[in-house]
Amino acid sequence: MSTSTFESLRVWHDARRLTTLIYRATAGKAFINDRALRDQLRRAVISIMANIAEGYERDGSKEFIHFLRIAKGSAGEVRCQLYAAQDLGYLEPEMAHALRQQAAIISRQIAALAKYRAEF
Repeated sequence: MSTSTFESLRVWHDARRLTTLIYRATAGKAFINDRALRDQLRRAVISIMANIAEGYERDGSKEFIHFLRIAKGSAGEVRCQLYAAQDLGYLEPEMAHALRQQAAIISRQIAALAKYRAEF
């Protein structure tokens, strides 16, 4: 891999941006009475970027791939929770859809990175 830090990974930056978007989207009044969903959604989205970083800092591709799989799972969890937030009326359908799309893109990026690392 030609990168020297996790900060040089595009997928990490994309996950970071999604984290900011999710935190902002869940900061409104709609989530005030459902702190459990808000907090779980926030934990799941920050888990994506955190697991990419943690895996990168581990020794070897095998561990990195393991953490990428966890990050990909968290991306799926985020998409699922965004459906719940939309269905409960906490997020407008357009906003939830846009956030789900971003999470899906990140999921595909993670899968591609894991496949690339597995080849080495």
